[in-house]
Formats: sequence, C-alpha cells, structure tokens
Amino acid sequence: MMRKVSLVVLGAMAGAATVTIGQQSHLFAGGSARAAISDTYRSLNLFGDVFEKVRSDYVEKPDEQKLIESAINGMLTSLDPHSSYMDAKSFRDMQVQTRGEFGGLGIEVTQEDQLIKVVTPIDDTPASKAGILSADIISAIDGESVQGMTLNQAVDKMRGAVNTSVTLTILRGPNKDKQDIKLTRAIIQIKSVRSRKEGDDIGYIRITQFNEQTYEGVKAAMAKFQSEIPNDQFKGYILDLRNNPGGLLDQSIAVSNAFIDRGEIVSTRGRNADETQRYNARPGDLSKGKPVVVLINGGSASASEIVAGALQDHKRATILGTRSFGKGSVQTIIPLGQNNGAVRLTTARYYTPSGRSIQAKGIDPDVQVLQDVPDELKGKDDTKGEASLKGHLKNGEEEKGGSQAYVPPDPKNDKQLIAAEDILRGSNKASISPDQLKAAKVPN
Repeated sequence: MMRKVSLVVLGAMAGAATVTIGQQSHLFAGGSARAAISDTYRSLNLFGDVFEKVRSDYVEKPDEQKLIESAINGMLTSLDPHSSYMDAKSFRDMQVQTRGEFGGLGIEVTQEDQLIKVVTPIDDTPASKAGILSADIISAIDGESVQGMTLNQAVDKMRGAVNTSVTLTILRGPNKDKQDIKLTRAIIQIKSVRSRKEGDDIGYIRITQFNEQTYEGVKAAMAKFQSEIPNDQFKGYILDLRNNPGGLLDQSIAVSNAFIDRGEIVSTRGRNADETQRYNARPGDLSKGKPVVVLINGGSASASEIVAGALQDHKRATILGTRSFGKGSVQTIIPLGQNNGAVRLTTARYYTPSGRSIQAKGIDPDVQVLQDVPDELKGKDDTKGEASLKGHLKNGEEEKGGSQAYVPPDPKNDKQLIAAEDILRGSNKASISPDQLKAAKVPN
C-alpha cells in the first residue's frame, strides 16, 4: 500500500507486488494485451543485455549497484521533473528534512537544463547568509560541473559534515554572471514558522516551508496574538507564503483548516477515478473569523499554493503579490524495503475547492503588487515557474510562466507587506491604489 508522505518542489518500480498485480490483470486479456506484454518483456531483456555488456566489457569494473540505481533514476526522471529514485541515504535525509532538521547549506533546489536551479534559500541558513538568491543557477560544486549529475547526486555533494566547507559556482541573471561562493555546512534546523506583530493590531505569520512542525507553529502564533492584541483592536492576519517551496500535504491542509471550518480544502486525482481523494475542513476556525491577507510570489509552490488556493476559493482571504510557481502535482514516497531506499513518484494532480488545477498556471493574486527591485538585481528576480521545467505535466493551452520572487530584506521597503497592512487597516496609502483596495474585499 502506498503511503503519501510529502509534497515536494523542487522528487519505475513501485515494488514487486505492483508488478505482479499488473501481470495478473492481463493473463486473460485479448491478443493485443498479450502482445503489449510481450513487447515489454523484450524491452526488459534488452535492458538485461545492455547491463551484462557494460558489466563484462566496460574499460573499468563498474559499480553494479550504481548502474542499476542510475537506470532506475533515469526511468523516473524521464517522467516529469519531480519523480526520482532515492537511495537509502537520500531516503533517510528526506525523512530527517520533513521532521525539520538536517545537515547542509539550506537551499531548496530543482533541476533545469541539466543544471541545478535555486528555488529559494531557507531563512537563517548558510545559503541565505551567503547571499544565495532564488533563480540562481548552480553550475559546479567544489569545481565539479553538475552537468550529468542527477538532482539527488548534486544535493548529496552539497551536504556533508558540519563545519566543513563547499564552494558553489553560481550563474546569476540573464547574462549568467559567474561567481564562486564558499559556504560552511551547518545543522539546518528549520523553524518553519516565524511570527511578529505589525504595529499593535496585526498578526504576521511567515511559513518558510511545510514540515511536521508547521501547523503547531501556526497554532501557537495565533494563540499568542489573540492573547496580546485586544479583540476590538485586532485587524487580522498576514500569512506570508512567499518563496515557500512547499512540503507536507497534511500540514498544508491543517494550516488551511486554521482559517476555515467547513468545506473542501483540496482534492487529489490520480490516473483512475477511484483514486480521487477529497480533504474537507473540520469545525474550528482558529482565526475566529478575523480578516486574512495571504502573500505569494513566484517562489510560492506546491503546499503553499494549496493553502492560497483554498483560502481564495472560499473567499476567506485576499491573495496579494505576484503569480505563484504553478506546481499542481502530488508526489508519493514509496519505500522499497530491505534498505533499498524509496521512489518519489508523481501519482496525482491536486485541485482547489472550485476544481481549478494550478499545474503550470499558478495562482493569480486578487491584488497584484510588484516590489521595487534594486538595479543590481533587475532581470534576476523572476522565476520561470513550473511551465518552464522540461517534461512538466501539461495543463491545456493557457499555461503561464513564473513571476517576480524578490522580497526586500528590510520590511520598510516591502511593498507587498505594506499593502497587506493597508488592506487590513482599510487605509488608502500610496502603496495600494483605491481600485486595488476596493477589489481586495477582505472578509469580515
């Protein structure tokens, strides 16, 4: 039985039992089905022949286990950008990461044109402190080109013992300006939720990614705000999901449920109709009906888009910022047993409560607000989005690219944050036009 573990941004063998079931289902099929099975077995024999030739005749004795793992990973990565094979070590690393602590640099990455692309640096990690930016391209690790590496192999090279160093060769901007950045590895303790008061009347909650700690962090932050801000002065919440690459499905559902207490949150639909699952809210709006503004941008993906889409469709929040990344698929982690690692396989698409698929389209904000980008970063601040990834799942003719993903380090210069405060307070300042303020329609 497959156990759904996580949504990942930036993850074909499902075990012998699955293969056996598939074979049995065709035992009494017609001639065309038998012919298809025969073709499949001929192809598997071809693989065996090639493997044996490499094993016996290659100029140096190959690592047979690595050959097999590379073949499996090649099969999976040919499906879409998010399916892959994880060996035993990578599987353990993934489990540690979803618990909220792991060793490394603190970078969420994806693979694009055989290079490694930064989705987002994680706050307060060696990567963010060294100035790594969203959309940076990693072309080499310690002088070794990443071309020819799988995503997992590149990630493994960036991880290592605490207090050891690694040098990343970064290509930045449209001109692919090259620079080497030396980082020191550290224990990455992901505090997925950060919160603070904005003035004396707004609760600001930032979620950096969705791990096992996220819902409890959001719940604690909301309780703290409700104890510190008198109810008659409390204007509402700002939920900041910008540059959040996603994470665990169940946590995105729980966070959505913190702001709504009825109706569908998300549905997932696999290849077969009987695989459809719907996730509904349970009674208990932790926000107690206070207005909500959700901030998104081109780096908001996957689980972030589930939350934004649910609150948008329920008209529970105003979505503000720029178009999100557009990752509308679900990856299932399938352990293979006997210390053989796991398969990360795309098994479903997800849909917002109104039935929208945001795959390769993203979520358009109710109020679009662009940041003022410093001259040295202009042209370097946009993400291309899911629609630009080679082999992505198609979604009709109206696919859309990514958008601006820059967030000013100083909140005083953060036009999106300032606009969110204006909306909650009913202000009409220069940060947001009267038409935008009217269009926001913040729930009461």
